[in-house]
Amino acid sequence: MESNGFLPVANSQMPAVGLGLWKIARSQTAQVVADAIKLGYRHLDSAADYGNEIEAGAGIAAALKQGSCTRQQLWLTSKLWNTYHRPEHVRQACEKTLHDLGVDYLDLYLIHFPIALKYVDFAQRYPPEWLFDPTAAAPAMLIDPVPLAQTWQALEELVHSGLVKHIGVCNYNAALLHDLMAYARIKPAMLQIESHPYLTQEKLLRTAAHYELAVTAFSPLGALSYVSLDMATAQDSVLLQPAVLAAAARVRHSPAQVVLRWGIQRGAAVIPKTTNSERLLENLQLFDFALTDEEMQEISGLNQNRRFNDPGVFCELAFNQFYSIYD
Repeated sequence: MESNGFLPVANSQMPAVGLGLWKIARSQTAQVVADAIKLGYRHLDSAADYGNEIEAGAGIAAALKQGSCTRQQLWLTSKLWNTYHRPEHVRQACEKTLHDLGVDYLDLYLIHFPIALKYVDFAQRYPPEWLFDPTAAAPAMLIDPVPLAQTWQALEELVHSGLVKHIGVCNYNAALLHDLMAYARIKPAMLQIESHPYLTQEKLLRTAAHYELAVTAFSPLGALSYVSLDMATAQDSVLLQPAVLAAAARVRHSPAQVVLRWGIQRGAAVIPKTTNSERLLENLQLFDFALTDEEMQEISGLNQNRRFNDPGVFCELAFNQFYSIYD
């Protein structure tokens, strides 16, 4: 991955830097996606819950029409939302994503959270988000007790049907991975987790490596993804840390590039989000420098086990239901 910018994923090669589509406004998504592909992005990380897959599809179509690349050169990831965990809803959810993105297959389809919520019909609300009935007197998320094994078996059928090439999971802990590996007929190709210098997740990365499971780090810059949600402050940014600033000065790259490079040198893919054209290009430029072992250790030493995206916190605050998935 160091030389060519690709991460081995099962029998394929995934670009190690992708564009995360979370929190990109629908009004901006089509243009940002088309611009990103024109700049050289070949990996897009989407999800039904982001609410902008139709617009992402328009951007993809525009880029393909302009000849920026072919569909086969793109790696498209999407995710199964919590309300579609029952086996009878999995294919329906995948086909909706395929229709919205304007493609006939996904390179990777992930279980978004190990959280099954009560089904909300597409015609009623899409994407359904977390609340079962936002208009209720006391709106809340409603848990649906669906075994994860059943959901996984339905994802395996998507592979057999040719709708997706690879399947995987997001936000799983090590115990869930051990369990998944015990029953999966098609082994997961990817584990996507929150990871940045404040949340290094060393044991989980070692567990993934044990199973030859590729890893993608979401929110690879840490707090920056959460300031607008009032889940972090600008002062929480890892980009202000002396270890990061010193490395940036040495390699003559930005602090953000240093943190993204740290993630890649750990063996993970990174999917930073930006709508700024200069930063789009900057985030791709991670392969003309390297961090020393000492710099890697110093940046890893910033770990605080600080998780910004924690259902055990935000579900109770925002959706009136305590639901923890991390100890």
